[in-house]
Amino acid sequence: MAGYGWDEYDVRLGGRQTIHDAGNMVDITTEFVKIPGGQHGGSWGVRIKGTPRDDAPEHLITSMIFYAGMEGFGSLQISNEADELGIEGEVKMEGSSNELGDFSLEVTEGPETNGHPPPSHKSYASKPLDRSIVASLQVDEANIWQAKPLLFQHMKTEIDEMISLYGEENAPPPWQIFTIANNIGDGNMHFVQKVFDGAFEFDITFSSGSAPEPVTSELISGAIKTATKSFSDRFSNVLAPKAPFDKAKYRTFAHSMFSNLIGGIGYFFGDAIVDRSYAPEYEEENEGFWQETAEARQRQGVVKLEGPAELYTSIPSRPFFPRGFLWDEGFHLVPVADWDMDLTLDIVKSWFNLIDEDGWIGREQILGPEARSKVPSEFQVQYPHYANPPTLFLIFESLINKLQQGPPGKDSSDPMESIRSAHLQNPENAKDYLRNLYPLLKRHYFWFRKTQWGDIKSYDREAFSTKEAYRWRGRSPTHVLTSGLDDYPRPQPPHPGELHTDLISWMGMMTRSMRRIAETIGETDDAKEYQGYETAIIRNIDDLHWSKKEQTYCDATVDDYEESKHVCHKGYVSIFPFLTGLLPPESPRLGAILDLISDPEELWSPYGLRSLSKSSPNYMTGENYWRSPVWMNMNYLAVKALYDLAQAAGPQQARCAKIYTSLRKNLVENVFREWERTKFAWEQYNPETGEGQRTQHFTGWTSLVVKIMAMPDLSEKTGVKDEL
Repeated sequence: MAGYGWDEYDVRLGGRQTIHDAGNMVDITTEFVKIPGGQHGGSWGVRIKGTPRDDAPEHLITSMIFYAGMEGFGSLQISNEADELGIEGEVKMEGSSNELGDFSLEVTEGPETNGHPPPSHKSYASKPLDRSIVASLQVDEANIWQAKPLLFQHMKTEIDEMISLYGEENAPPPWQIFTIANNIGDGNMHFVQKVFDGAFEFDITFSSGSAPEPVTSELISGAIKTATKSFSDRFSNVLAPKAPFDKAKYRTFAHSMFSNLIGGIGYFFGDAIVDRSYAPEYEEENEGFWQETAEARQRQGVVKLEGPAELYTSIPSRPFFPRGFLWDEGFHLVPVADWDMDLTLDIVKSWFNLIDEDGWIGREQILGPEARSKVPSEFQVQYPHYANPPTLFLIFESLINKLQQGPPGKDSSDPMESIRSAHLQNPENAKDYLRNLYPLLKRHYFWFRKTQWGDIKSYDREAFSTKEAYRWRGRSPTHVLTSGLDDYPRPQPPHPGELHTDLISWMGMMTRSMRRIAETIGETDDAKEYQGYETAIIRNIDDLHWSKKEQTYCDATVDDYEESKHVCHKGYVSIFPFLTGLLPPESPRLGAILDLISDPEELWSPYGLRSLSKSSPNYMTGENYWRSPVWMNMNYLAVKALYDLAQAAGPQQARCAKIYTSLRKNLVENVFREWERTKFAWEQYNPETGEGQRTQHFTGWTSLVVKIMAMPDLSEKTGVKDEL
């Protein structure tokens, strides 16, 4: 595959997706559009085009298969009359369900320019390929999601029959033999196959029975033009790349990155595997706790299915991680909030609707058997004592910032503007939203405080507050998966007296967000309470985690004499108070943090900030997941923090602006260069070469590059030259 994904996409209007299938020597374009109308969510259409690649033979044969299935109560049937030779013209389906009402689906024949393979074998007489082949199957509802194996199983039967009939020596050509059966009948799943010679085009339409008119090819053509223009105009208004990235090549790149992020938004439904045994070992209070928890997880009967639950969310990667991840989602929604705040708030609400009575939200939403099929069994179980960074609170801060800036100017060129910005145009709507969600937010916040607390008193630690310290649960000697930073070095061996710099920093950000929410909705007593927590957290970050010797923030643990000590692994964890915006411009620690960030022998690389210092003995060791690579989510937090400090008076203001300008340039240029070279965005980037690595087509938080490109250019103020 030479690349695939959305070139442009808007969840409200539609967009264009391209698949560069080098193996089959064809480029497939799908142009999907939404057409509002009626009482059941409207209608839609998609235009599929195939263009032979430059290295394709003169007669490139391409087989396309579309399928539709009906889950739950409802019906879906082929409305064409059965014909043992296949269907001439359009293939029509009719259906009905409680949610969709009555509807019709149509697969068009396409324009007259479409070509089909000519007769080259006597099997053509019984299955001419200038017609659509249609097969109806009755499938167990639990297996409808397994369309690919069902198709292959069905097709194998047809292949075996042809081989039996004609023999291996006189077998039909591949495009004739790899076909489904002509078998229209009752069923809940229907396959439609079309075989083309050369370039091709056809439409698939879904027309709601309650819509004023059915979808036609002419209507699709007009809707495609409208969607393309609307996307381009809106992108220019809200996410246009700023200098030095205001050139055509970066605009195309930005369109693609953002479209694949927002094009990954989906609806998920199903049950989840949860361990609610609440085993005492899960408190992790004893030395050697990781061995006790491992044994507790192996006990029989503690894991059960819960749900079903539903979730509306974006995802890190459609092909590799097609499910919701709690800490990823806050980062995903940062650029989406600029594009469509109403959509963003719907997604945030969906996540908080998953909260249980204690305040827990599962960090990975693996809902149903289809989702579980993509996850190794040892990672499927969710534990109600496991936390995850509360990044969704970044979105509440974004919302409040936008409310404080005042209603945005209305985009007259966008037909959906009144919906996208409804909460911003009418601040009372936003306040009502926050009021309705506030009890869940409060429950979640105090769940964090109750379950992830850290021990100050037992080890005679000196701190402003005896309560504000935090420790991730779910540790092993090699990983803290709950932190999101997986294999990042931590104190060894694990100890119940550990305190984690990143977690107390996340709690500081979360507390600040809760204070601002409470102030916005008039919960003044709560706001004062949060202010007290916030002050204590900020003071304790310095008291518990600042190392005078190392001049950075460090995790803490307990030595053999039961005394607290710092364990310093310079990297992302060391700068977390800075990343979460907890260091004010006048902070005496800021200079040392900037030294660490900007030193090429520490975190600085030509491609972004390393996750672990180059000087660390753990650099590029072991799994090397968070032990050197450049990650876009953490780098975005760094760019944002630098920009905020560059706008505020303080002794490091000019330096922050200079580092901001260079880091912004390095990040964008490297992700763009790798996108051009490989045609993919990547999960992480090599700090020594800049090459993308691990998961390809990782269009989740790597798409934060779009937000970084849209941030202001400060190069004129800093004297950093534009060399792009």
